[in-house]
Amino acid sequence: MTEAAPYRVDELATTQEQLHCPVCRAFAAQAFDTIDGTDYWRCAACEATFVDPAQHLGSDEEYAVYLQHRNDPNDVRYRAFLSKLADPILTKLQPGSRVLDYGCGPGPALAAMLSEAGHDVRVYDPFFRPDQDALIQSYDAITCTEVAEHFHAPAEEFDRLDALLRPGGWLAVMTSFQTEDADFADWHYRKDPTHVVFYREATFQMIAAQRSWHCEIPVKDVALMRRPEMATP
Repeated sequence: MTEAAPYRVDELATTQEQLHCPVCRAFAAQAFDTIDGTDYWRCAACEATFVDPAQHLGSDEEYAVYLQHRNDPNDVRYRAFLSKLADPILTKLQPGSRVLDYGCGPGPALAAMLSEAGHDVRVYDPFFRPDQDALIQSYDAITCTEVAEHFHAPAEEFDRLDALLRPGGWLAVMTSFQTEDADFADWHYRKDPTHVVFYREATFQMIAAQRSWHCEIPVKDVALMRRPEMATP
């Protein structure tokens, strides 16, 4: 394993070609580090770090990792973990809001929590709940807990979610924000082979700005982004 070195544009730009950033689409991503044989890139525009796209797992390999997850909707500790996102988004919703839990996984605990709070919740997951009908509806809120780090094409995913939101709707994302570069190599979040993109607060601010969303960071690792209300004629 190599040690994660601080990102220095002046040194890396002279030895590595740039890539388009999959998060913000800027042609501003440069080599960041190689760790355990995996190449990582850093976007100078939005500060996202991501795995080289050529090194993503295939669908079967990815699914095999997900099958090892044990997320019990009745697990009190898991619910407490999800409350980090559930609590702030619930303060934003009107009674009986229509919500999509996007990337719900095999045990949609958050969907159960939101349903218990009186909301009309649908779920979608490409591996465990591939309900295409859920992707042609519109929603007052969409939640993504521990999902965004798995996106192979984040910009396209956020565009899709934007299209599913009603005017004034909220997108609530929970993912571990990357902090210090010096800790990256030993970070447990990086070591999951299905985690291919890592965000900072600045990353979500740019994601929101590109789509004219309002962005709040109520607590670390949670971003709440609101689609604008429909313009008044």
